[in-house]
Amino acid sequence: MRYKKISKPFFCILASLSLAACGGAGGDASISGVLSGLGAGLSVVLKRNTTETITATSNGPFAFTGTTFSGSGYGVTVVTQPLGQRCTVANGAGTVDNAGTPVTNVAVNCAFNSSVGATVTGLATGVTLVLGNGAAFLKVTANGSSSFDGYLTPGSTYNVFVSTQPSGQTCTVVNPSGLVLNPTDPLPLVQVTCA
Repeated sequence: MRYKKISKPFFCILASLSLAACGGAGGDASISGVLSGLGAGLSVVLKRNTTETITATSNGPFAFTGTTFSGSGYGVTVVTQPLGQRCTVANGAGTVDNAGTPVTNVAVNCAFNSSVGATVTGLATGVTLVLGNGAAFLKVTANGSSSFDGYLTPGSTYNVFVSTQPSGQTCTVVNPSGLVLNPTDPLPLVQVTCA
């Protein structure tokens, strides 16, 4: 029996098509972008898909250390907002091409909001304090600073009150009322002490 000799170029083309069909011609892609508008001393936590989080503490380039398979989808979301700011993600979702080209155009933009926050001290471990401001409520389970969701228009007033006291404690709000001047001003923080 006689066999026909297969030329080398034909074999290379056949091999490359097989690799492409199996996804082996590409590679894993890194996901990166640029953060802007983050306030001094603040941080934002970003997540890639459901597997990796990074904490960004300054404006400029950021990059996830893990990679996404070629041909797979990716998504970048904000997990933890900076205190007194809201960050949004542009170009945060898509599909990595079969060549595994790095994704570099994710943009995270942060801006101060016209909201109000509270710094809580003296709260016991394992209890919950609920603060109110108008129709907005903030559940606090640990000492520290946190902010209400939502936005207040410049010129509007806030009045923070204790909606639900923690079990076995009494919390009071110091200087609970004020005026929201401008979204770019520092977030107004009321002081809450628990005993």
